[in-house]
Amino acid sequence: MANIRDVADNAGVSVATVSRTLQQPERVSPKTRNKVMAAVQAVGYKPNLMAVKFRSGKTHNLVVLVPTVANVFFARVISGMQEAAAELGYSILLANTLGNNDIENHYAKMVSTSQADGLIQLRAHNPFDASMINDNGLLPMVNACEVIEDGQYPVVSLDNRAAAKAMTEHLISLGHTRIAMIKGPHSSPLTQERLNGYKDALRDANITFDESLLFDGDFTLQAGYNAGVTISELANRPSAVFCENDETAIGAMKAFKQANLQVPNDISVAGFDDIAFSAFVDPPLTTIAQPAEEFGRTAVTLLVDLLNGKIKKAPKVILPFELIVRESTGVAAPR
Repeated sequence: MANIRDVADNAGVSVATVSRTLQQPERVSPKTRNKVMAAVQAVGYKPNLMAVKFRSGKTHNLVVLVPTVANVFFARVISGMQEAAAELGYSILLANTLGNNDIENHYAKMVSTSQADGLIQLRAHNPFDASMINDNGLLPMVNACEVIEDGQYPVVSLDNRAAAKAMTEHLISLGHTRIAMIKGPHSSPLTQERLNGYKDALRDANITFDESLLFDGDFTLQAGYNAGVTISELANRPSAVFCENDETAIGAMKAFKQANLQVPNDISVAGFDDIAFSAFVDPPLTTIAQPAEEFGRTAVTLLVDLLNGKIKKAPKVILPFELIVRESTGVAAPR
């Protein structure tokens, strides 16, 4: 039966390096880690992983709380997390919480009871209580995408206000002055940040904000479609619609087409996220691109650094956005 010395000889490293790779893989270079794990396979070594985890005091499991796995943007974020976690020797435990506080609190207990090392939260809710705060005043958590900042954990975000302002300015530059917005959920900080950016652009262009041009949504195709039906039936229809995510925009476009409105000749439509489908709908969707995979990679890297004591204060990482202009937005038709 193969032992740890056989692995070390096969990999050309010391027994200590093999032990470190199995117990604390994040402390070993990717090249060495790959060499050791290849040797483990080659000699047929079967380490007692429970004993390894017990000795190291770590599970190398990270819990990820996602409001809904059905959201295409979140799927890309999770993909980035899995890549980074694998590189650092961690596994991802994914929880589809549907935004339920009780479910999220349940998974947070996996960390407090040492079934997982840390947690990544993709919505604006802190599932921990104060007992989990470490000596640096930090929780074993990273908040990404939809964030609340309270200084107790790192956050990874986008300047949603600036991004929404940029998109609204694009529509204004095309001559649109009656610009509707289909919003996200009331409880989401993203909704308010993007609404504020929309208002900023209107104010800077001396366009009066009209609350009747705001329509409720929840980031889903159905909500976009429902709002699109309502907008189609308005006597004084807006010439452009800015949707707070791409799925909402795609739903709205379907409603407009059913009402025999041409996009963008009759009404321009813009989204937010740049999901893969946005480039393939008809017409292709103008949108704000977010680096979704980078959200995931950055969140995992920050969490592992936090767990290893490399972070003493809660950093805020702001990732860049890009305005992607496609065929769904055009010059406002004369009225």
